Parts: sequence; C-alpha cells; structure tokens
Amino acid sequence: MNEDLNRPQGRYFEELPPGTLIRHRNRRTVTESDNILFTTLTMNPQPLHLDHEYAAQTEFGRPLFNSMMTLSLLVGLSVHELSLGTLIANLGLTDVVFPKPVFHGDTLHAESEVLEARESRTRPGQGVVTVEHRAFNQHGDLVARCTRTMLMQKRP
Repeated sequence: MNEDLNRPQGRYFEELPPGTLIRHRNRRTVTESDNILFTTLTMNPQPLHLDHEYAAQTEFGRPLFNSMMTLSLLVGLSVHELSLGTLIANLGLTDVVFPKPVFHGDTLHAESEVLEARESRTRPGQGVVTVEHRAFNQHGDLVARCTRTMLMQKRP
C-alpha cells in the first residue's frame, strides 16, 4: 500500500519549527445564514447580529458577523494544512482580538505562524506547538487574531 495515502494531511511536530508560516489555501465567504444559525445555536440574542433595524442605528450601519463564528472559522481554515490527523488536543486559546468588523459577504482567508515548539515533558512521541492564527478579509484587513496551543503527534 502507498505510504503517502496513510500519512495524515496535517503536519507532525517536527514539521512545525518556530518561524514556520503557513498561508492557508482554503477561503470562505461568510453569509447571513451562517451568522443567524451560529448566533441562534449559541443562544446569543445580541441584536447587533440579528436585527437589521437595530444594527442600522449603530456605527456599523448593518449587522455584524458574530465574532465567535469568526474565531471558529479562523481555526477551522487552518486545520487542513496544520493539524488534520496530527492534533491530539487543543490546549488553549489566548490573546483573541478582532481589530476590524466582519460583515455578511466578506471572504476570509487565514495564515498561521509557529511561535513556539517543544517536546512534551510527560508524553513521549508528542510535542506542544503554539501558533498565532490570523484572519484577513478580501481587502487584506486583519479581522481576527489568536494564539493557539496544541498537543501534536511526533512522526511515528
């Protein structure tokens, strides 16, 4: 059997030295339906996301895309080229910021930069990797950033 077919799509610990920059190929246009579904599924009654009349009276003039969905999408856009099949666990998210708003119809893309990587002290065959994820809209504006720490598999 071809060994490449059995290899996970994500990167192993050894393939993620500090300074590695991954510009993720997947992009996603966010829609009003995404916003309404995510906002209502998470029990968030914020009219800034759901009420066009209310949002029209704000400084934004229209509904904002839910920032928690933006964060989820930012991490999700990274999975194929970073952690698909090689992630053991997410250990934490910190330093989450949303410098610019996201609106229905924006197309987001992401990049991830490895900040730190060390072998696990207690789990042989695993390593701890910290990355900074960044999301940009179609105009190149930074719309979200977070630091994510992951427990990753080492090469078998």
